[in-house]
Amino acid sequence: MDKEHIDSQISKLEEKYRDSGQDLSSYLDGLLYQRYLTYWDYINLDTLLSIQVPRTHFPDEEIFIMYHQITELYFKLILHEQKQLVDDKSQDLDFFIEKANRINSYYQVLISSFSVMIKGMQREQFMQYRMALLPASGFQSAQYRMIELYATSMENLVHYSEREDFSSNSTLEELYEHIYWKKGATDKVTGEKTLTLKQFEYRYTPRLIRIAKQVENSTIYDKYLQLPQEAKDNKTLVEALKALDMNANVNWPLMHMGSAYRYLTKDNAQIEATGGTNWKEYLPPSFQKVIFFPELYTKQELNNWGKQWVDHIFNPEKVKK
Repeated sequence: MDKEHIDSQISKLEEKYRDSGQDLSSYLDGLLYQRYLTYWDYINLDTLLSIQVPRTHFPDEEIFIMYHQITELYFKLILHEQKQLVDDKSQDLDFFIEKANRINSYYQVLISSFSVMIKGMQREQFMQYRMALLPASGFQSAQYRMIELYATSMENLVHYSEREDFSSNSTLEELYEHIYWKKGATDKVTGEKTLTLKQFEYRYTPRLIRIAKQVENSTIYDKYLQLPQEAKDNKTLVEALKALDMNANVNWPLMHMGSAYRYLTKDNAQIEATGGTNWKEYLPPSFQKVIFFPELYTKQELNNWGKQWVDHIFNPEKVKK
């Protein structure tokens, strides 16, 4: 290796560690004594493979656990990209498009992999080991709720039946109390919250409110609205954001509907989810009408949001016609 290049690197290292109050020689000693890095140590492989702990003896429960853990890792990847967009002050169009495309790529992996849940487990096993999971539910994924908070303004997450009663002038606390997903874990007759929802709120409400306040006026939707008009009209960006909306708020819930219908219906009768969620009313995209970037759509598109997909599940004959 070129000696001049090495001398230059050493000089830069001396300057770097001088600023930290340490001398380069001490760090070089640490480098000398340090063990070589291995793949399994770097990714904590042994730890990763040890955290699948089934509650029953049914083999397919381990599939169920691993798939949900993988899903949470992809949620973390999505949040990783979202946070960069939220923190960005440059309004750089290429940066915005790149991050939106990355988020879409993570969603696409999640959506395409959901066959592991739909086809990869025996229904008979699932119906038995699920009883050991009460009241735990995928509904309790805090990262999924964080993704929504980073994506769009809180008023867009209020349940659509109450959305017109609120505006950007409403407090975040008021909006949060009427956020759409709470209706999915509330008894329709009594109005009582399920234990699943009570546990989730107790654990995560302070954190979710804190995030909502941190990203107020700087969500991904806000970042889009703040772009110059020429950038807002950019076809590639608009398509990427529409794809994100479709992936997050139509295709992903649709996969859950397919799984729920496989495992939670029998002889046209509905079986309750482990967390007691009203999944038939909660999962369909046209019932939720969660739309991250509403300005990108016509009024007709907003009114018909997800309807074709619900017809595909509930009224397949209607779709054929």
